[in-house]
Amino acid sequence: MSVPTSGPDAAPPAAVILAGGQSRRLGRDKAAVLMEGRTLLERAVALAGNFCAEVAVSGRDPGPLPGVSCWFLDERPGNGPMGGILTALERFRAPCLVLSCDLPFLDRSTLGTLLAAWRTRPPHALMTTFAQIETDYIEALVSVYEPGAADVMRRALDQGQRKLSRAFPPALRHDVPYTVANARPFFNVNTPEELRQVPGTGSL
Repeated sequence: MSVPTSGPDAAPPAAVILAGGQSRRLGRDKAAVLMEGRTLLERAVALAGNFCAEVAVSGRDPGPLPGVSCWFLDERPGNGPMGGILTALERFRAPCLVLSCDLPFLDRSTLGTLLAAWRTRPPHALMTTFAQIETDYIEALVSVYEPGAADVMRRALDQGQRKLSRAFPPALRHDVPYTVANARPFFNVNTPEELRQVPGTGSL
């Protein structure tokens, strides 16, 4: 797949699917949950592959999975998503589209909106993400991170801070506003109750 690095269709050269969580609250491996015949991990890989030339999986060996170029474990384990994103930025040294594996309703249109915003990001922005208007909550696991974000993460981890929203204040972000009413693409599966809300998983 050839992805332009500039122009109206430019995209980050690499996408990283975060799949290293323990799924304790769900009680089963969320990445392996089947939705309409595909696992959530397979779905995320295929979705990212529509935009990025290279798709990596962070946190586990996905086995022979079509569309996956490589996988890796966190260089600094035990630090949640920040550890996986930092490892990805250190590995690729390029902008990375980062997606969690547990977003069953994320779609191409939403990612297209994110990447359109990324192409117009201001020079100071190290993170392009969605921000909820009503709460200021950011979708840190549906975002594009610049290589310079790695320095921010290293400092945060050295200070014991693992929350991406705190490590990246508004001054370091380019936000795409959205409302609670339009939050469906960011619904993630953490508990059996949330899984029951996802059609096609066999859990309703």
